[in-house]
Amino acid sequence: MKAVITVIGKDRVGIVSQVSQKIAECQLNILDINQTLMEQYFTMIMLVNLEQSKHDIATLSNIFSDLGTEMGLSIRIQHENLFDSMYHV
Repeated sequence: MKAVITVIGKDRVGIVSQVSQKIAECQLNILDINQTLMEQYFTMIMLVNLEQSKHDIATLSNIFSDLGTEMGLSIRIQHENLFDSMYHV
């Protein structure tokens, strides 16, 4: 099973490091990553594999939402199918 993690917020040092650390703690594997800096705003999208994680998607959602709050960012994780259906053109 795969999920998409999105990270949006004001740029600062350590965003990729902190988010990647939490991903490792949750035993998720990063399959693809793309990040962009638009003036002072940082955006990142990651495709992760959930197969090794002991957490369900609801728990992961809470974990990453809490991390976002701590970091002053918006961090969301969504099941790949939900993400695809929301952004299908």
